[in-house]
Amino acid sequence: MENIQSIKQRFELIGNDVKLNRAIEKAMQVAPTDISVLVTGESGVGKEAIPKIIHSLSHRKHAKYIAVNCGAIPEGTIDSELFGHEKGAFTGATQTRSGYFEVADGGTIFLDEVGELPLTTQVRLLRVLENGEFLKVGSSQVQKTDVRIVAATNINMFEAIKKEKFREDLYYRLSTVEIHIPPLRERQDDIHLLFRKFASDFGQKYKMPTIRLEDDAVGLLIKYRWPGNIRQLRNIAEQISVLEENRIISATTLNSYLPNANTSNLPAVVGQAKKEGDFSNEREILYKVLFDMKSDLNDLKKLTLELLKHDNSEKVQEENETLIRKIYGNKEEDVEAEESSMAEVLHLPEPVVEKPVSVPQPQEDRYHFAEEIEEEETLSLQEKEIELIKKSLERNRGKRKAAAAELGISERTLYRKIKQYDL
Repeated sequence: MENIQSIKQRFELIGNDVKLNRAIEKAMQVAPTDISVLVTGESGVGKEAIPKIIHSLSHRKHAKYIAVNCGAIPEGTIDSELFGHEKGAFTGATQTRSGYFEVADGGTIFLDEVGELPLTTQVRLLRVLENGEFLKVGSSQVQKTDVRIVAATNINMFEAIKKEKFREDLYYRLSTVEIHIPPLRERQDDIHLLFRKFASDFGQKYKMPTIRLEDDAVGLLIKYRWPGNIRQLRNIAEQISVLEENRIISATTLNSYLPNANTSNLPAVVGQAKKEGDFSNEREILYKVLFDMKSDLNDLKKLTLELLKHDNSEKVQEENETLIRKIYGNKEEDVEAEESSMAEVLHLPEPVVEKPVSVPQPQEDRYHFAEEIEEEETLSLQEKEIELIKKSLERNRGKRKAAAAELGISERTLYRKIKQYDL
């Protein structure tokens, strides 16, 4: 049986990290069986090497090996790609077609980005895993297949299950053995080694001297987080190899090729407490709106009681100016708001009560008292309003636009008042 070093050389795997060696070792151990394997890791870490190792060391190595990128196939055609279709099954199906599971019978299928599979396709895949059966699109005839499935994903499967984007039963069928490939930032001793390998390859490819890094550039290379992992490191090495005339690369030069190079290689804080007022769903937003309305209603009640308790309405208006502005706003958005603003806020009537009540009354008595004076207050408001309109029209020589501006209402409302009171 081959050892880890020979496997690395055979599949061009570079690095001596303990976690990487453990992943390769698990792949070698599981290869002789037909157990389903799920390879996990961030994008760009090299997950595609693991299914190749598994297939080459299995008894299926002489049969077909098919790699399928599930995220690259449109949702409407993925069932046809995987399981095939019958002639006339859908528009454009001019002939019967065999799917990957039929073609790879006896071999291995690598499902990359398996987390992107539609839920309907997940149901079909689960059936293949459970009993090796599948149906072509548009067919009612059950077919059998003997396929080893190795899947890979870069998403958090438990989060996908929680959001109902991936079936939990399918996850446990796929991940009989789970192999995790560590990100490049956790393989710091391998970063410079990989860079040197890529630089050498591109030097030969483009027939140019191989680039080398100064010591400070090596430090920057290792410190960087490499969010794109090995794929990003390879692209950076290729860019520098092609663009830089000076083949000795300083930290300043390297820094110009690294996006967000000032980001240190420290763990990022991903879970933060919610800020106050940060609502996660519509129900909480609705609750907040209702609480705000209740608060405004309480403020309105407070203002009303203050009006009933004081003799001087102008004093009340001054003391409660902020509260009045909050309740009624600065702008009159419609006719009713304008009337209310003019009659109740801008020109508060003098109280009709001749003798102030010296003894504080219970809350119920105050409301009863308010009901008794309601008719007289309404009459007084109307008379006051008529008087103000007349005086304003006289001062402005009958010009309605100027009078409306002086009263703080719209010209349309003033015209309606003139007609209502027959002025």
